[in-house]
Amino acid sequence: MPPTMKVLVYRHSVITRLTHWINVVALVLLLMSGLQIFNAHPALYWGHTSTFAQPWVSMTSEERGDRMIGLTKVGPVTLETTGLFGFSGGEKRGFPAWATAPGYRNLADGRHWHFFFAWLFVFNGLVYLSANILSGHIRRDLLPTRDDLAPRNLWREVVTHARLRFPKGEEARRYNALQKLSYGGIVLILLPLMVLTGLTMSPAVDAGQPWLPAVFGGRQSARTIHFICAGLIVAFVLVHVAMVLLSGVWNNLRSMITGRYAIDLEGDAR
Repeated sequence: MPPTMKVLVYRHSVITRLTHWINVVALVLLLMSGLQIFNAHPALYWGHTSTFAQPWVSMTSEERGDRMIGLTKVGPVTLETTGLFGFSGGEKRGFPAWATAPGYRNLADGRHWHFFFAWLFVFNGLVYLSANILSGHIRRDLLPTRDDLAPRNLWREVVTHARLRFPKGEEARRYNALQKLSYGGIVLILLPLMVLTGLTMSPAVDAGQPWLPAVFGGRQSARTIHFICAGLIVAFVLVHVAMVLLSGVWNNLRSMITGRYAIDLEGDAR
């Protein structure tokens, strides 16, 4: 077997690294402040109005014997979620205090936090997109090629990821098809949906753009879609963090701090 050597390659530009860490802060506080807003009315509906008797999802509490319990309802299914959803910290609340920003119950402050970090996230994203479009990074590294999208290649990558086999050597220099598709789905689908459904929940925006609620089937449907998109983004982040941990914590962190990523090359290949 030919000898291998570790080579540091420049993987992430300064703009990519800076906007990445700003996104980490913005997304965490967007989620936590969003849960604070949700707690003001912990239920979701479809349509234009809130049909209080028939929520699609709700977090409630009720007395059972000599104690209060939390209940989470999703469609016809009801689960006891005391201490997490519906009732926690000795009070009725959708999500627990540790998951919200601010931790105390205040809808106005939750909205202020949410709007501030939402605009920070939007402007940060525009900086990232502008810089990486101009540098050619998106076209060169993130747009999937025809070979990437070939069914045989996609299936091979699904299998190798499921087996936790991560790319080595020259393959580690490039994003694979699953990475490109997941990043593209977040940037091109989920994030625009988050922004548009968030704007749809604003009465001022609705007054100026009355067509916007109709696009999503009503303000309550927009609120539900907003919540679902947030959940999908959280799922993406959890998978992303898991991949970082499993494929090499220090190597991945170094690449997002210094821009340098170590790959193993055979012989004198550089």
